[in-house]
Amino acid sequence: MLSLQVITDPVYVKPARPSYFERFIRDPKDVPFVHLSIQITLVLGITAVLLYMPFVDGWLWGVVAAVYLFFNNFVFKGPFGLMLHCTSHRAFFKKEYGFMNHYLPWVLSPLFGQTPETYFSHHIGMHHAENNMEEDESSTMPFQRDSLRGFGHYLGVFFFAGVFNLAVYFYKRNRKRLMYRSVRGELLFYALCVGLSFVNWQATLVVFIIPFVISRIIMMMGNWAQHGFIDAKDPSNHYKNSITCINTKYNHKCWNDGYHISHHVKPNMHWTEHPVYFRSTLQEYIDNEAIVFDGIHFLHVFAWLVTRRYDKLARHFVNIGDRFQSDEEVIAFLKERTRKIVPELQVA
Repeated sequence: MLSLQVITDPVYVKPARPSYFERFIRDPKDVPFVHLSIQITLVLGITAVLLYMPFVDGWLWGVVAAVYLFFNNFVFKGPFGLMLHCTSHRAFFKKEYGFMNHYLPWVLSPLFGQTPETYFSHHIGMHHAENNMEEDESSTMPFQRDSLRGFGHYLGVFFFAGVFNLAVYFYKRNRKRLMYRSVRGELLFYALCVGLSFVNWQATLVVFIIPFVISRIIMMMGNWAQHGFIDAKDPSNHYKNSITCINTKYNHKCWNDGYHISHHVKPNMHWTEHPVYFRSTLQEYIDNEAIVFDGIHFLHVFAWLVTRRYDKLARHFVNIGDRFQSDEEVIAFLKERTRKIVPELQVA
């Protein structure tokens, strides 16, 4: 176990001089998003185009493909995915430049295998509305969450039927616009991949299809970890169906995404405000027996959860409120929170 340490995750520090880009965006704290968007456009945009050029072939094509996949999956994927997340909750550009809000979901997202507007529809229109409960199509509750087989089932359902289930969800709730946006984005992405495969199938595989497969897997791994520990007696409680990861490099790279509890408590809170909010509302975490980890992020949690390395999880568990006396108590507590939940097991 760990005691609560000084929070080192990023907060907003007003620069000495305002950025040129502030005139275009709604919140000056989002200037780093502009910088990241430009970097992605230049690096991935140029290498993606080169992969389709007939004069780039042989060993040179292989080098460009390797560069593209490295920057896509190891440099930009996390920061972009969470930038898309933040800008789905809070509009990026000012009203007079509103057309630029389509740039991330329609231009850059496909490079990461994110089909246009399906992320917004799923995350804002369904996941936050249903809060990982039974009607949430990405709910982790029906699965044994410390089981690799359970995750395989969960991933398979999402990968092969996710958009269909999402469309059915919106149809039943008469939210036709979100249904249309999610299905349209998915089908147009598939059509793009099919069409470009006739031009150059190898380039299409590298630029779009491989990132698509990786993104779907990573997103479900993240959601599995974020909602891997749930109190069956109070599964709709944000503090008891999610976790928080503090003091990790991941929060610096991915816009404080580790603060998943406070994100569900206040979905529109700016990413720079979460560390301060966590400290100021610590008693809520204590009162609700919230799970907080220090020094690790969601992929650590996922890997140790499905391999049942509760000893490693306990080593990074923050004992807020001094609730536990030993790692053995922590392990028992965590194991209880990973049990499959069916409606009849819930206690009102």
